[in-house]
Amino acid sequence: MVCTIDLHQLCLLLYPLPEWEIIEQKLSCLSGINPTERRIQRLLLGHASECQMDGAGRLLIASTLRQHAVLTKEVMLVGQFNKFELWDEQLWYQQIKDDIDAEQSTVQPLSTRLQDLSL
Repeated sequence: MVCTIDLHQLCLLLYPLPEWEIIEQKLSCLSGINPTERRIQRLLLGHASECQMDGAGRLLIASTLRQHAVLTKEVMLVGQFNKFELWDEQLWYQQIKDDIDAEQSTVQPLSTRLQDLSL
């Protein structure tokens, strides 16, 4: 597994190695001259760290990554298609509350993709 920071949330992104290799390939196609693209490369690749599993099946996350996501003892591992998000438990519950509040208070029409989503 490879762990890196999330650029938009206070959590970590955890990728299986084959999925991370796809991300690396996409990042390698970005410009090293364009400041925004270079910044994204620097942040994602610069924080990327392979995570080893210990004998008890726990992932060992680098301390710099744990500090970035303000991870404490209790964490949430949330599946997101090709990756996982790793959240501090309290931050996760706050994010869910914020997301629900935002959905309940929004008056914007749904995007076409969301209108076609049936659950």
